[in-house]
Amino acid sequence: MNIQFDKTSNVSAELTISFEKADYQERVEKALKNYRKKAALPGFRPGQVPMSLMKKRFGGEITAEEVQKLLSEKLYGYLRENKVNVLGDPLASEKQQAIDFDAEQLDFIFDIALAPKFDAKLTDKDKVPYYTIEITDQMIDSQEKALAQRGGHYDKVDSYQKGDMTKGHLAELDEDGNIKEGGLVKEDAVMLPEYFKNDDQKAKFEGVSVNTVITFNPSEAYDGSTIEVSSLLGISKEKAEDVKSNFSYQINEITRYVPAEINQELFDQIYGEGNVKSEEEFRARIKEEFQQQFSQDSDYRFLIDVREYLEKRIGDLEWPDALLKRIMRVNNPEKEESYVEENYAGSIKELEWHLIKEQLADQTAIKVEQPDVLETVKEQTRAQFAQYGMTNVPDEVIERYANEQLQKGENLDSYVTRTVERKLRVALKEVVKLQEKTVSMEEFNKLFEKK
Repeated sequence: MNIQFDKTSNVSAELTISFEKADYQERVEKALKNYRKKAALPGFRPGQVPMSLMKKRFGGEITAEEVQKLLSEKLYGYLRENKVNVLGDPLASEKQQAIDFDAEQLDFIFDIALAPKFDAKLTDKDKVPYYTIEITDQMIDSQEKALAQRGGHYDKVDSYQKGDMTKGHLAELDEDGNIKEGGLVKEDAVMLPEYFKNDDQKAKFEGVSVNTVITFNPSEAYDGSTIEVSSLLGISKEKAEDVKSNFSYQINEITRYVPAEINQELFDQIYGEGNVKSEEEFRARIKEEFQQQFSQDSDYRFLIDVREYLEKRIGDLEWPDALLKRIMRVNNPEKEESYVEENYAGSIKELEWHLIKEQLADQTAIKVEQPDVLETVKEQTRAQFAQYGMTNVPDEVIERYANEQLQKGENLDSYVTRTVERKLRVALKEVVKLQEKTVSMEEFNKLFEKK
């Protein structure tokens, strides 16, 4: 066996592996013997087929299979042992000839895409901005109000005000304003007048009391939306298209959502019994949650700035474009021909970032193990629950849900990538010189606007 590695450019190489029969013959013989033990051919009992017949019937297929196994072992073993930084998988060379497995020598030629050489090492001489989001009293006031809203309840009230929900009897009227014979009727019709699209129709509900009868036009109220009218009246969209008349509406019930009072009952509801004992502690807890959330946001932005800083410092890199495009085509056989050209530039940008992260992870000795990935999933799970206002979910629930997500295995690569980035954010803050800046939420969000 002979392996020859020749660089064809700074970022590409040609690797040739040559086998003589002696390199793989023993493997083929062993595979044929094992296959013979279970092979069943007409006229022969299992294990009794003559070896000459086995070679004639199966020799070519088994030789090809064993050579392919040996080829894979030697190819990837060579790349690993010689620490060749390969981009994608080696491709059979366009110069590769058809293989004749009866030949005395088998030559396999591969095109290898090599990673460009660059230095992404960071030190305390490198300055990267780090943004801290200012937490204002207004933010805390708004969140306190939102939590009170979330902990509120519904009350029956006597008169309507903005935001209330009404329930009553709807009956279609004729042109003279009388109940239309055979017209549309809906018992217990529920409406939220605040969401009417027509201000004149909305105004008819202002200050009305229970048992009041008003006249309004559903089609006008919903600006001709057949979906809204059909939902209100319980009829098909086709039938709703013809509904243009006025209706009488006897209001039988008015319901109002009342926010919770800022008291111990609300504190216990949001943060668990006895964990918060005053409004001062309540607001301090809200601020602490903002700090945790904003700290993650700041770290996320920090790694973006590290990336932009290093991309600028490294400059333009040389890539084996033609070879990488071939690899993209091979990996995406179901895509249109234009897919590669449309996505190549973005793919290269992400590939460069991947290579940068590899160097940074090596510099900071980052290793990703199962508990690290689990913590990433738990962090994401807490954020998901928080989106639904569930900030007091027990740790055992979070861990159980996170473990279920990991067992599915669907997003494992994504979780590993996030884990690497999470650990990098922590490690790199101890390496570089942080240019700390306190900014408003508005200023922070503007950082993500495309320049």
